[in-house]
Amino acid sequence: MKNIKAVVLLVLALMSGLAAAVYAAGWVARQANAVASNKVVVAATDIEMGSRLNPQLLQTVDWPSGSMPPGAFRDVKALQDRVIKVSVLRGEPFLEGKLAPLGTHGGLSAVISEGKRAMTVRVNDVVGVAGFALPGTYVDVMVNAQQDREDGKNAESKQISKTVLEHVLVLAVAQEAGRDDTKPKVVSAVTLELSPADSEKLDLARSVGTLSLVLRNQVDKESVKTVGITKRQLFGPEEAPPVKLVALAKPVQPRARPAPPAPPSTCVEVIQGTSRVLNCF
Repeated sequence: MKNIKAVVLLVLALMSGLAAAVYAAGWVARQANAVASNKVVVAATDIEMGSRLNPQLLQTVDWPSGSMPPGAFRDVKALQDRVIKVSVLRGEPFLEGKLAPLGTHGGLSAVISEGKRAMTVRVNDVVGVAGFALPGTYVDVMVNAQQDREDGKNAESKQISKTVLEHVLVLAVAQEAGRDDTKPKVVSAVTLELSPADSEKLDLARSVGTLSLVLRNQVDKESVKTVGITKRQLFGPEEAPPVKLVALAKPVQPRARPAPPAPPSTCVEVIQGTSRVLNCF
């Protein structure tokens, strides 16, 4: 009798567990169906900027409809042969703002902003900020040169150091344009993104003097105009040499000449009694 009761209780427990599992599975399925999703094209691997897209680099994933990013693509064919102008990480969706205009053939020229130009300057480990001028960072450009003074015939030059360009984007170092590496790279050339007017300034600056790159904070966009600094301003005005005092000899006073003797005069002595009076004429 006891064994029959135990079997009945065991069967009831199994049935209750099975019913709970079925209910839970149904609830999860209903919740999944309640969240509508759409297909979104994402990167199948990390892709460098300037790369041309192909189906091997793309894949589609389910994305909740309520959080669809604006400008996302749903069809892989829509991205065929498009060029990206920023680096894209694996699983990141493609947006229209990350793509170069239609017809772009790829390469560094695809990532240059509209109205800008790319210009390369030669650097070394010092000029290149010890290799920390990486793609995606911003630098200022300084030039050290001889500045001419136009004073007519008395023209002379003075050495001056001055910041000629500010907040310049580094597009590439050497032949690398990737922006996901934070390790310094000592290279021999750096490519900068400039406006046409700034390109002319940089070309003249590198021909008249020595260039230096100054690394700046990426979010600091404030422009600080300077007049430059010269050697005289750097070291201060020269001190005048001390004046040596020389004791001067006292002038010799001429000796006073004796007064000339008085011319001779005629004197008459008058005797009156016991007194004598001398009268001279």
